[in-house]
Amino acid sequence: MIEKDKGRLEVLARIDEYEKKGWFTKDVEEDPPTIPLTPDKVDYLNKKLKNKIATFFVNIGAKRFIKKLVKNGQMIIKDIEGIENYEAIKNSGAILTCNHFNAFDNFAIHYALFPYMYRPGGQVLYKVIREGNYTNFPGLYGFFFRHCNTLPLSANFSTMKNFMTAMKVLLERGEKVLVYAEQGMWWNYRKPRPLTAGAFKFAAESKVPVLPIFITMNDSDKIGGDGFPIQEYTLHFLPAIYPDENKTVKENMEYLKDKNYAMWKEVYEKVYGIPLTYSCDSEGNN
Repeated sequence: MIEKDKGRLEVLARIDEYEKKGWFTKDVEEDPPTIPLTPDKVDYLNKKLKNKIATFFVNIGAKRFIKKLVKNGQMIIKDIEGIENYEAIKNSGAILTCNHFNAFDNFAIHYALFPYMYRPGGQVLYKVIREGNYTNFPGLYGFFFRHCNTLPLSANFSTMKNFMTAMKVLLERGEKVLVYAEQGMWWNYRKPRPLTAGAFKFAAESKVPVLPIFITMNDSDKIGGDGFPIQEYTLHFLPAIYPDENKTVKENMEYLKDKNYAMWKEVYEKVYGIPLTYSCDSEGNN
């Protein structure tokens, strides 16, 4: 028997507390204070040669790392459903959304998309990440965070202006960008959380589709180093949602958000066989 990690137990307790209070976007991890990201510290479009070279080698290393995780059973992909929905928009710029419950959830998406991406001359998956993930980590781990096609958010106005410009360029040229519309990561939380409308601003402004991805999980018979069962992931690629040309950007942001959430909710209830309810709402969430 492996003793359950105290830090993970504390996180689970905070998740339980925050759900009861309806604090769905509040971060449950105890991260250090964020180091501010200034415009000179990030090259969103990889215009500098040194960053192009670094990204090339980091992507090779990341692909090997993810495949090794699967081979060693540290990340278990049980099934991939609906990949034809990705194939239907593979030639278009798109925002991909996914429930955020583990540092490995984006690795699972990468793994599912390897047949379509990371080939010579092909596309890669861009990821919107929090400011601290880009600026706080030193050494090799930080190097990987900064050179794995990441798009860090920032509290700095000038940096965010560059972020928005880069996002528009990437979507116009047909790239895929993964956005966590729930915001903070809630470890092994199986329910879809209410989404933030701002995450859909990129799709609404650039008039590109949103491809919702929802990952369901079940306990495997393997216990991880934290004392908890390693989860088996099933990735559900759902039909793309397109902005309505008759709606304003703000109206489309709400429309895309509500439709995305409804699709996730449907998958949750179908797979787990229970209605989606939250402890903060005795009436349930319908």
